Amino acid sequence: MDQANGLREMVSKKAYNMNGGKVVRKSSSGLPLPRVIAVTSGKGGVGKTNIVGNLSIALRRLGKRVLILDGDLGLANIDIIFGLNPVYNIKHVINGEKDLSEVIVEGPEEIRIIPAGSGLFELVHLTNGQKLNLLNEFDRLSEDFDILLIDTGAGISSNIIYFNLAAQERIVVTTCEPSSITDAYALMKVMFTQHGTRSFKLLVNMVSHEKEARSVFENLSNAIVRFLKGISLEYIGFIPNDDNFQKAVRQQCAVLQRYPESESSKGFCELAQRLLASPADESCDGNIKFFWRKLMGYH
Repeated sequence: MDQANGLREMVSKKAYNMNGGKVVRKSSSGLPLPRVIAVTSGKGGVGKTNIVGNLSIALRRLGKRVLILDGDLGLANIDIIFGLNPVYNIKHVINGEKDLSEVIVEGPEEIRIIPAGSGLFELVHLTNGQKLNLLNEFDRLSEDFDILLIDTGAGISSNIIYFNLAAQERIVVTTCEPSSITDAYALMKVMFTQHGTRSFKLLVNMVSHEKEARSVFENLSNAIVRFLKGISLEYIGFIPNDDNFQKAVRQQCAVLQRYPESESSKGFCELAQRLLASPADESCDGNIKFFWRKLMGYH
């Protein structure tokens, strides 16, 4: 994926607040910029979209204003998790058919969602005009948010890499299955060796207890120390597997809403608290991040 030159040219035409060569992380109103967090995985079927949905509710209950971007442009799953049926999606914005305000839908507990659409082409294939459509629409976004959660697809396709590069932070989701762990390692390896991304947070899903989750983290950490020196991998928590979580999935609702006393619901509350206690990564891995911050309408 070679987008750097085009994005750099687009960025150079936009004004940025600079201070000693660093971007001032404040909006035009003087409020802090939102944390941009990609939730990603190397393998499908690890519960990533359900994590995004429930984490957004847990963060909202802690007083944070949350916007979700469904970054799985090929499958579009976040609206299914919430039982929503959006009429429009980000493709209509890309093509200039709808304003972003007409596309954003409201989910449970005042969470806002930018839906994707099934079968959308890859972001790397967008024309400069389509990219500018997105840029201009996000510039006009009037709502302020504390956290943007990006639900990426699974794997190492161009779209997934794009969103992970764009994010300020990356939560890699894995389970205890060997193939899931191997694919999580492969994703971080590609991000590190090909794009210089060094910072990741690890969330282990569908495990029996924390000891099992810690074992997964230690195995990955040992492999990274041995073969990928330079990566920082932070353990951000685990979500225990329970029957109520699976029931909520089948009922197209968040487990936090339907079964708030379940073990998985408690796991999401602890995850949200731990995430907010973890300082945001203030580093910038490249011009795509500057582009994304401008794309979100915060400067």
